[in-house]
Amino acid sequence: MNKVHHFQIPVDDVERAKRFYQGIFGWEIDEIPGMNYHTATTVPCDEKGQPKVPGGINGGFFQRGTHGQEGISIVINVPSIDEHLGRIEKAGGKILVSKSPVGDFGFYAQIADTEGN
Repeated sequence: MNKVHHFQIPVDDVERAKRFYQGIFGWEIDEIPGMNYHTATTVPCDEKGQPKVPGGINGGFFQRGTHGQEGISIVINVPSIDEHLGRIEKAGGKILVSKSPVGDFGFYAQIADTEGN
């Protein structure tokens, strides 16, 4: 079973979103300089930045219209991105952004499911 690893939320006003999510849920929101991206820490992390809480998921915020997506997205960790992209197309999904490297973390792609999500 492949688990949800990360979420991303587009926002119109980063400072307003920070106040909301920090104030209501107690999340830590930190800017990553030069990326127009803010991390959202919802559970404590280890020294490698991975959640210490089993099943815990952290995420991020970005200015709407700057990262090629308009809606909330979830990131699912899979053992083979190539295999899963093939499976997605065979099942009627679409590849929106082809496989791309993400720093030293691995690879990333954006897909749409059969419902257009």
